[in-house]
This record gives sequence, C-alpha cells and structure tokens, in this order.
Amino acid sequence: MGNASSMLTQYDIEEVQEHSNYLFSQQEIVSLYQRFCQLDRNAKGFISADEFLSVPEFAMNPLSQRLLKMVDGLNFKDFVAFLSAFSTKARIHHKIEIIFKVYDSDGNGRVSFNDILEVLRDLSGSFMSDEQRERVLIQVLHEAGYTRESHLMLDDFIKVLGSSGLKMEVEVPID
Repeated sequence: MGNASSMLTQYDIEEVQEHSNYLFSQQEIVSLYQRFCQLDRNAKGFISADEFLSVPEFAMNPLSQRLLKMVDGLNFKDFVAFLSAFSTKARIHHKIEIIFKVYDSDGNGRVSFNDILEVLRDLSGSFMSDEQRERVLIQVLHEAGYTRESHLMLDDFIKVLGSSGLKMEVEVPID
C-alpha cells in the first residue's frame, strides 16, 4: 500500500478491514481507496492538511481546524480507521472517543471548561457572545453534575453522551 497510485491487493483490503475493526465492507474499502487517491494529489501515500481542506464539506466545518490536528498526514490505513468512527456500524464508545479528542485539543486526556468553551466558540461564531457561551456552559455542566472547575475525562464523556442516541455517520458511496 506504500504508493497511493498502486492498486490494492486482496491482502491490503483485508489488512485495512482488520485495522478498522471490520466496519467497512471490502467494496467500501475500495471506494475509500479511490477517494484517498483523489485527495492524495501528489501520490505521497498520505493526505496533508491542505489536501483535506480541498474537500468543501470539511473546509466549511466549524471544527475543521481541530479535526486537521487529528487527520493531517494520515496514510490510507489510518484514514480508514479514522473514518470508521463515522460508520453506521461503529460502537457509540468509538464515536465518543473521537468527540473527546476534538475537545481535548492538547491531548492531555482531560477536557477543561476552557476547552469546551473554545469548541463552543468555534461552533457558535459571532451568534453568541463569550458571556452567553459561558452562562450556557455553566448551566449545562451544572445539570450534568459538573462545575466550571471540573476536568472531564473520556469516561465522563461516555457517561454523558453514552445514552444520548448520538448520530455521527457518513455514507460511503460505492462506485
């Protein structure tokens, strides 16, 4: 799989399937590989931040800069593993791990009040003032049993989001 312009072998497909916990069919992996090759314009074998930003839906996402930290430089196998969190077959725990990583931008394993506030700022833009965002966040944390001083861990995210009916899915078009 080294060179992005080479074709996938059956072994490669099965290896990628295993790496992504069998959340994609072989046909879906072939389609994802074709899309990966389109994004990997220079056939380097990985996708850069600029190449990800060439996808309009990604570039328009208010969290794109946070997501770029997670996806910049992914090879095909890791690209599929990242996308597996968005599979309809992915476990809720896997989806919550991705959400947690978006909030935990410094990667310290803890999400602070300010971390959440930054995400809210990215999501709400100029539609809310900082004061409004802080009031809303304090209220939401209070209702969930946390305070402004709380540091949320992955388990806290699982507790809060685990039974929320979270929908975070992407359809893989099959050519």
